[in-house]
Amino acid sequence: MTAVIINGKEIAEKKKQEIAEEVKRLKSQGVTPGLAVILVGNNHASRTYVTNKQKTCQELGMNSVLIEMPEEVSENELLSKIEELNQDPQIHGILVQLPLPAHINETKVIESISPDKDVDGFHPINIGRMMTGQNTFLPCTPYGIMVLLEESGISVEGKHVVVVGRSNIVGKPAGQLFLNQHATVTYCHSRTKDLMVHTKQADILVAAVGIPNFITAEHVKEGAIVIDVGINRNEAGKLCGDVAFDEVSKKASFITPVPKGVGPMTITMLMYNTLKSAAESINR
Repeated sequence: MTAVIINGKEIAEKKKQEIAEEVKRLKSQGVTPGLAVILVGNNHASRTYVTNKQKTCQELGMNSVLIEMPEEVSENELLSKIEELNQDPQIHGILVQLPLPAHINETKVIESISPDKDVDGFHPINIGRMMTGQNTFLPCTPYGIMVLLEESGISVEGKHVVVVGRSNIVGKPAGQLFLNQHATVTYCHSRTKDLMVHTKQADILVAAVGIPNFITAEHVKEGAIVIDVGINRNEAGKLCGDVAFDEVSKKASFITPVPKGVGPMTITMLMYNTLKSAAESINR
């Protein structure tokens, strides 16, 4: 068996075209979706992510605002800027690029963003809405995974999903979104005993551990769908995922590659959430 490769780049492009059409429609009603990104300090990886977000905003016809703050900015100054953006009717999404300097409390910052503008889907109110199946902003990477599967014609209902990883950004919300779509979900993590016993039962295996090539063919049952969320560098400095792609792709039925798998969907779903916020702002 050779797995069908789920091409996240192609699916992201298709979704971005749909978003661009909706942006045009909103603009005709006098509303331009606006995303504000706050970048604290000069972390190289963070700057790259922010640049990509700005570029995508512009491609889709959205308004993009970048607010740069020095590494030594006080927590109060940052919170004050977020409150200013909360009150700005031209801004529909607020994103504070993580990680933040050690002297700033990330939880406090996330909770200071208005739930109506929390396009990352990290605010406790939006997490609670997701848990209870209400209308909300879904965390971008897990949401991207669900869209990849839907666009690939894969139903998750009734399937056994095993999520390896329990981060608040990917692992936990991914499992909840699968549960919301009637899958049976098992969470595994660094303290799980006999990991392989669990992963070999998965109809859909989600790898989100941040360890290069951690999931091997031995972890995967024949015909499983494998979603690789990892973005790592191997010893040669080459981009790779959490899944040993070459060997696992011979056993899986579908697989996401790294790069061009889940990654492109994250920014796409951020744009979707910003559009959604702008559309909902008309009726607020």
